[in-house]
Amino acid sequence: MKNHEKAFSDIKNYYNDITLNNLALINSLKEQVEEMKKKEERMEKQMNEIMAENKRLTEPLQKAREEVEELRKQLANYEKDKASLASAKARLKVQEEELRSLHWEHEVLQQRFSQTQSERDELYGKFVKAIHEVQQKSNFKNLLLEKKTGGSGRHTGEEAQLNEVLSASNLDPTALTVVTRKLEDVLDSKNSAIKDLQYELARVCKAHNDLIRTYEAKLQSFGVPTEELGFKPLESNIGGQQLGRGPAGLVAAPT
Repeated sequence: MKNHEKAFSDIKNYYNDITLNNLALINSLKEQVEEMKKKEERMEKQMNEIMAENKRLTEPLQKAREEVEELRKQLANYEKDKASLASAKARLKVQEEELRSLHWEHEVLQQRFSQTQSERDELYGKFVKAIHEVQQKSNFKNLLLEKKTGGSGRHTGEEAQLNEVLSASNLDPTALTVVTRKLEDVLDSKNSAIKDLQYELARVCKAHNDLIRTYEAKLQSFGVPTEELGFKPLESNIGGQQLGRGPAGLVAAPT
């Protein structure tokens, strides 16, 4: 009986120890769980703070990335514009030489034109003077002749005046025909030369002015003042016509 009581007491003590140990373990686990909850709360709080910080930094970062991309585009455009400007300057230099050449050609043609007109008018004047002398020697009336012929210079109705002078001179018909034909041939040649020079003047003026308009537009596209071009349009007033001022297009050849 004593043995049974002892065994029962041992078992009871064993389970009491187990119970106490379990209670201690449960309390320890509860403390650990509580500590883990607190730690989890701290971590969650830190995570929220980090997320908020990330969000706060994300917007400036995105803005900075966009600015970098925009600057890259501007740099690419700058390099492209820089190359275009260098190319345009090179072409402008070549065209400036062409403009100077055209300007010089215009001046030469203008001088040749004036000289040819002077030669034509001088020739006509000499012929009229010679006829006057023939008339004086033949005792024709000088007053009547001057009324019919008028003065020298740029003549209107030269052929009609010439016929009147020749008819009044009372020259031999054969000689009259020869003189008339020679004079007409010379005047026709001079007038043809004048027309050719007028055409060349118009062509040079127009080429010069078209080139200026082209490069004024190019300079404006680069924001450069057109005054820096240094050239002005050419204007020539010949025969009542303004040369070099028409719209772009071909210059009609003389007829």
